[in-house]
Amino acid sequence: MRLSSLATLALVAGASSPTYVSIVLAASECSRSMELADWGENSTGDISVASGDSCIFPITLRGAASNSEISQKPAHGKLKKLNVATYEYRTRARYKGSDTFAIKATGKGPKASGTSVITVHATIK
Repeated sequence: MRLSSLATLALVAGASSPTYVSIVLAASECSRSMELADWGENSTGDISVASGDSCIFPITLRGAASNSEISQKPAHGKLKKLNVATYEYRTRARYKGSDTFAIKATGKGPKASGTSVITVHATIK
């Protein structure tokens, strides 16, 4: 597992004793193929994940997301909201096949604003 931009290291200034800080290793971004529409339009895409692994799925519509939620949970894994525009998908160990999940997100971009449903089809190898 590689150290990603989500890994953090904090230093405490002015501490009178040593301060220990943990570094969090995050999953890498999902390998994906997507046709993302504009805000207010629905999108679909495909990702590929190894059985038992996890990956980060960012919402990459142009502009900024103001709200998001899981609208369809995956049947063969777990989907966790990390922040308004980023989710982590983890497959069930020893499962190989397909899975589907959906995220409902509201945001505003340079050309449009509104709510979109992003449906993701996962291939688990």
